[in-house]
Amino acid sequence: MKVSDFDYDLPPEFIAQSPARPRDSSRLLHLNRATGRIDHYRFNDIVRLVKPNDVLVMNNTRVIPARLAARKAATGGVVEILLLRRLTETRWNALIRGRNIREGLCLELDKGAIFCKCIQGLRRGQHVIEFDRSIDERLQDLGEIPLPPYIRGALDESGKYQTVYSAVDGSAAAPTAGLHFTSELMANLQSFGVKLAYCTLHIGLDTFQPVTVDDVSDHVIHSEFASLDAEAAGIINGAIESGHRVIAVGTTSARTLESAARLRNRDDNIGQDHNPLDSGKNLVAPMSGNTDLFIVPGFNWRIVDAMITNFHLPRSTLLMMLSAFAGREAILDAYEIAKEEAYRFYSFGDAMFVT
Repeated sequence: MKVSDFDYDLPPEFIAQSPARPRDSSRLLHLNRATGRIDHYRFNDIVRLVKPNDVLVMNNTRVIPARLAARKAATGGVVEILLLRRLTETRWNALIRGRNIREGLCLELDKGAIFCKCIQGLRRGQHVIEFDRSIDERLQDLGEIPLPPYIRGALDESGKYQTVYSAVDGSAAAPTAGLHFTSELMANLQSFGVKLAYCTLHIGLDTFQPVTVDDVSDHVIHSEFASLDAEAAGIINGAIESGHRVIAVGTTSARTLESAARLRNRDDNIGQDHNPLDSGKNLVAPMSGNTDLFIVPGFNWRIVDAMITNFHLPRSTLLMMLSAFAGREAILDAYEIAKEEAYRFYSFGDAMFVT
């Protein structure tokens, strides 16, 4: 399978630079996988497209002010640190932008009040760094919310790049499918009988990176921390047992759900397609840990019945995942229709509901 199979042309003017106001006034393209039919709505029309007892699974990660200004302790050279993933209380996986970044390099922040050292070089300019103390309490003062590279300029309100239900600090990026929801819309969905369940997946920088190899099988997928607690697993499994839909809000929720399904199936490593459970149904297990699940066409979906998602970058793992869910040709055709209809793409853009 070639990465070029997931390429498409997108002129820059289609890339949204700011979110819709209000959030749920963004546009919504509905793709029916069974019929191939495409319909156009506003996002708050999602209430008309869901059913009572459907479960929406939402990623409640919260973007941290992960972009930090620093200087080389020895020379004063300017460096930028982007925190990607916490490893321990003081150790992080980070992207460092600057010249001659190497292991052993000492960096200072806040005019020398805080120091960190590069202790291991990784791929693509990433490093493991260790601070001389926990910086959690200083992040709000020292850091900025990182934005994707295709967003020009700064936001006038940092909350625009957070979902209204964000709760657990840890992401370098927002779960953008969730940006369309307002508190009022969520209340309307619940009053209609839709159930909400929350997972957490902390999103790393690789979410925005195009795949650079030629063959999909050569790509090394990034690992991200994901968790699903027992309460959420119970809500989801209850829906499955009673024949109701599980709707992933975003690719990150979908990745968490399918990871949790494979954790439930302890025999997955020998290639079984179905859970050996008394009910005969695939269910999810509570989980907390890293997932490197790579979802590409041919994937055996076990949990996700429908997905709410944004329009993704060409040649990206997210576009591959969506193609695995609905079919590559159907997705690329839908993207062409979205362009014809002047939909807005990427993080602050419009949404799709794939059923």
